Amino acid sequence: MDFFRSAQPALLDRAWLMIRYPYDIVRNPLDAFLSIPALSFLIIPTFSSYSTSLNLLFFYLTWSTLILSNSPLKVEIVGTLAIRVLFYILPSLVFLAFDSAAPKVAAGIKEYGEDALPLSDEPQGKKNRWWKIALVSTGNVLFAVALQGGIELLFTQVLHVRSALKITTSIPLPWSIAFDLVKGLLLREVLSYILHRYILHNPSSPLSDCHLKWQHSISTPYSMVANYDHPVAYIVRVFLPAYLPAVLFRFHLLTYHLYLAVISLEETFAYSGYNILPSGLILGGIARRQERHLMTNGEGNFGCFGVLDFVLGTSLGQDVVEDVAEEVGEEMQSKPAKSKDKASPKKSSRGRKPKKPQVDDEAEDENGYEEATRKRPSRGRRPKELQAEKENEHEEEEADQGNEEAESPKRRRRGSRRARS
Repeated sequence: MDFFRSAQPALLDRAWLMIRYPYDIVRNPLDAFLSIPALSFLIIPTFSSYSTSLNLLFFYLTWSTLILSNSPLKVEIVGTLAIRVLFYILPSLVFLAFDSAAPKVAAGIKEYGEDALPLSDEPQGKKNRWWKIALVSTGNVLFAVALQGGIELLFTQVLHVRSALKITTSIPLPWSIAFDLVKGLLLREVLSYILHRYILHNPSSPLSDCHLKWQHSISTPYSMVANYDHPVAYIVRVFLPAYLPAVLFRFHLLTYHLYLAVISLEETFAYSGYNILPSGLILGGIARRQERHLMTNGEGNFGCFGVLDFVLGTSLGQDVVEDVAEEVGEEMQSKPAKSKDKASPKKSSRGRKPKKPQVDDEAEDENGYEEATRKRPSRGRRPKELQAEKENEHEEEEADQGNEEAESPKRRRRGSRRARS
């Protein structure tokens, strides 16, 4: 009977399995992402002329293969980590490296010049702290991903209820994704305002000092500052406002990843300190409000989009309504310029610019380029009219020359008389 009994793994085998377990968690979903269906979804729609329905079919096959071949927890955690790395950590590190490698060039496109550089001198002693800020920011992101995984384990393994996010082989419809994104971002605005103002900036709150000593030690933001905070204050300020709407509305995992990608891009560009942003209305307004919040040590601008700040009167500087009005005014001013560009002579089909008419040097010197081109006949006139105009111009030139010849002897006689007198 002992022969048929399964052998227990040895102590070293157990230790090796414990060491290998994190690697297996990451490897298995990556193998599914790099499988043939996944590559078919990424490559075939790009290098082929298949219709949208076939592309959706490839995506459905890829997603179904990923869900059926891996546990839902692995797909959620690895996907969330990949979104944060691709849309926040890597772009922020690239911006940080650019600011450090070319500070003069970076200062030219920074809103506050050299003060917004990671290696600049500042009264708060920001120089030589960039590595700490990058390390803490990355650690907070990883801590939030681990906390999300712990919440899922609590729901499914301990409480034995359904998962916090919806993870199924079905794919949500586009309008349901858009509706969930709007709901999630609005609720995130409300939660971030309440938690940021009444917990992190409340003098009686124990987290207020931690938040002020960590994030508000930097007055001018740059890359990686968005998630630089005390870990507990980071959970209150960033993680809870972003994760709670997804749990309350029970987002589909694809919707949550898209929602998280939008938040990651917002953090990357709004805290970069650059005055050149992809969207002047949304990202530009968010960046101005966050910079004003840090520069005033948290006197206002507690929300992300500034909606509740405008309603409750805590806006600092330009509020969200003024941002919208300014953006609409710029669009109205740009429309006449575009219409003028359309009315101007277009380039030929080969991309060559229209050549200027060849005009004599004397004509350019006396009357200028505009008068010389005005004499040039325009399109649409009849040949008889053109010939009559040429004859009239020739007669006028002969009359002018005759008058000059008639006046020249008189001028000579007057000059000789003056010389005798």
